[in-house]
Amino acid sequence: MSAFLVVVLVHFPAKFTVIRPHDPTTAILGQETVLSCHLSPPMSAANMVVRWFRSQLVSFVHLYHDGKDQYEGQMPEYQGRTELLKVALTDGNVPLRILNIRCSDEGKYPLCIFPLGLGSAPLISVEGHQDGGIRVVCRSAGWYPEPEVLWKDFNGRRLPSLSETTSRGDDNLFEIETAIVVKKHSNQNLSCCIRNTVLNQEKESAVYIAGQVNPWMVALSVILVVLIGFIGLAVNLFKMKGKYQKEKYIVHKGFILINK
Repeated sequence: MSAFLVVVLVHFPAKFTVIRPHDPTTAILGQETVLSCHLSPPMSAANMVVRWFRSQLVSFVHLYHDGKDQYEGQMPEYQGRTELLKVALTDGNVPLRILNIRCSDEGKYPLCIFPLGLGSAPLISVEGHQDGGIRVVCRSAGWYPEPEVLWKDFNGRRLPSLSETTSRGDDNLFEIETAIVVKKHSNQNLSCCIRNTVLNQEKESAVYIAGQVNPWMVALSVILVVLIGFIGLAVNLFKMKGKYQKEKYIVHKGFILINK
């Protein structure tokens, strides 16, 4: 007795296509079979996410990412029966081996493949005043899939963002821009954190925002600069005067010796 397993491809946002066999795969009950697909143009899939599933993307038949198989969340009926043949990944092949074929295995097997992108370090900039505060913007690019973005204070508490914009660049990767408003009279250590939830990795940048500079501090800074300048000038004049008097004494003394 045999079962028919059909590979179905789902959309993935990358500049390649996945080629599957034209005919369904026939498998013998109790034996093993291999579902085959490959990338075109040929490229390594070793650093991509490969997800074989049935009817729901959340529950998977087999999941590969971060360079290894991931079994947490795998459908119970496939536990201990699947294997991604990793030796073929570098050539762009993503074959899935299923052991001990059962009648319940018959059906469609959608395949989702997408690259992973850990983007650039967040760039934080202060861009003027808004709503009675200071507008601070955080930007980053080169992420995939769409990352999680959040602002945090010095204690790691999450801060609400004013706006968040996500777009796609020419490379089809995500570009992020998020903004926050800091009140003028509050001094804060802010950090912008962007996280790839699939890789469980993040990049973070921090900045110190001075809400308002006191006028007396500005005046004191100016006075100190001027005072230091005057002290330096006085020291130089004193040195020059001492050198001049010494040279005058030597010349006068030499004149006296000559007339003896």
